[in-house]
Amino acid sequence: MEFVDVSNVVFEVYGLNICHLTYDMRIGGTEKVIENLVLVQRPELKQRILCLQPKLGAFGTQLKQQGVPIDCLTWESGFSINIILAIRQFCSKHNIDILHCHQYTPWSYGALACLGFLKTKVIFTEHGRFYPDVSNQKRRFINPVLAALTSGFTSISEATRNALHRFEFLNRDKIHVIYNGIADNALTMQKHVAVELPDDALVFGTVARFDPIKNHPLMVKAFSRVLEQCPKATLMLVGDGETRNELDSLVSSLGIQDKVLFTGYQSEPEVYCQLIDVFLLTSFSEGTSMTLIDALRMGKPAIVTNVGGNPEIVSHRQNGFVIQNDNEDELVDAMIELAAPDLRTHLGERARATYLHRFTAQKMQDEYCALYAQVTD
Repeated sequence: MEFVDVSNVVFEVYGLNICHLTYDMRIGGTEKVIENLVLVQRPELKQRILCLQPKLGAFGTQLKQQGVPIDCLTWESGFSINIILAIRQFCSKHNIDILHCHQYTPWSYGALACLGFLKTKVIFTEHGRFYPDVSNQKRRFINPVLAALTSGFTSISEATRNALHRFEFLNRDKIHVIYNGIADNALTMQKHVAVELPDDALVFGTVARFDPIKNHPLMVKAFSRVLEQCPKATLMLVGDGETRNELDSLVSSLGIQDKVLFTGYQSEPEVYCQLIDVFLLTSFSEGTSMTLIDALRMGKPAIVTNVGGNPEIVSHRQNGFVIQNDNEDELVDAMIELAAPDLRTHLGERARATYLHRFTAQKMQDEYCALYAQVTD
């Protein structure tokens, strides 16, 4: 596995103008990574955000209110020469040294926009892959051209790196793995958390959008079986989305309505995550989950499926459990085993240690700074 080596790097990056090019700044893993870069990054870097899409969203509006320069273009879908010209004009106007493109479409536009610029360097970060992952044969011819216009490539996990090589035809040796990181902020329970739980409740839970790829039905069905041996258990589902009605119906059909808490969308989900004893992530596919890293930061043992970056974060029986994808029996067994308080405490301590060693915002920032220094050297 390749990392950006920061041990001997002198960060001669003073005065660099960095622009993060992304789809939008609503809310998600990519947006949280950008937030951690622009808010906590070294003050000597001048950073701003440029969104392809015109709707900024509540999350982006909040960042803008905090003083982060954010601009929006007018792209909706399809290929647009005007967007390429707009990005090019933006980079020229703001004297951009590095255009850091987050995900494939921003990269394709950003690389073409910087064609012929001697100053602006392009970096491409892939934050995750679709499920199931497939190749697009047109990209076999397009991506080498984009790669020739790009000074640095990063992925958020080894699994994503391998996917870029296999499905996007990029040189694996040129892709750096930089794991997502989050700041170690102190949390306080807030008055608006309208959740009442018994003192002896055992809370299994997750923080994720209600999307088919997250496979919430697996954890609901497994939880209904766990209740037979752990009657004081509760399942907390933080989030909302297109599968909400399906999950409501499943919970009702299993007769466990009084044991499952739907919190709805929360702007500060980490506050709810504090209430969880065992974090669940049963996705069919993942990159490097920010909510999983946040659970580790809080010292929560996790049960995750063996997909994407999950096994790069959770080591089986070291700081949590790793189960086979879509395996209800394995999930039930792991949940029952983690009902034991001593094991939860032990694995939770190891989870916290994992976060401190590999997934802090500072470590992520150091590695991106090292890359910025390399491509502008």
